[in-house]
Amino acid sequence: MPELARHRRIAADIRRRIAAGEWRPGESLPSRAELAAELGVHPQTVRLAYVLLRRTGVLEGEERKAVYVAHPPAMRTLTDADAPWPFSSETTDTRPRPATEELAERLGVRVGTSLRHETVECLDPGGRSAMLVSSWWRGQRRPHASYMAEVGAVELTEEQAHALGLLVDAVAFRVVRTRFDEHRRPLETADLILPMDRWLIRLAPTR
Repeated sequence: MPELARHRRIAADIRRRIAAGEWRPGESLPSRAELAAELGVHPQTVRLAYVLLRRTGVLEGEERKAVYVAHPPAMRTLTDADAPWPFSSETTDTRPRPATEELAERLGVRVGTSLRHETVECLDPGGRSAMLVSSWWRGQRRPHASYMAEVGAVELTEEQAHALGLLVDAVAFRVVRTRFDEHRRPLETADLILPMDRWLIRLAPTR
């Protein structure tokens, strides 16, 4: 198995063992050499798995020192799906995408229309991934006059799960946000993916 795939599988296995209570928040994990011997892999493979788990906030600790299970991230409350993210973020994908049936309906375009796209990983103050925002629009981005948001749930893809430090097929909140111009024509649509263990959603009453 390629080294890259192997270290991701080991990282997923560590997540499962943490979820099962084998290692609890604040508890140290075995050294790279110890875990490599247990799993029958090279210590470098375990190092890569630990690096991935530190980046996604599952583990804490410095390179070449003991790593331990991170305490759960702070809960946040989403009250405005259109508010700017107040902390740092990283754009992870900007490849154009053809409009699927769902995106075509959301944006009022034909299926297959070439759409601009970006996926942004929003980070909390500790550098952990808090939310993924994938946006699609046609042509140039323009200021919007209003927006609409719908809340549902979705199983995470492998890519989303790795970014958020969760298990594949875990369920997360999915907020579908569509922005409109002054004539109520759709300008842009986005999926906000929020881990359920890190977010509450509080809806304000309409007036």
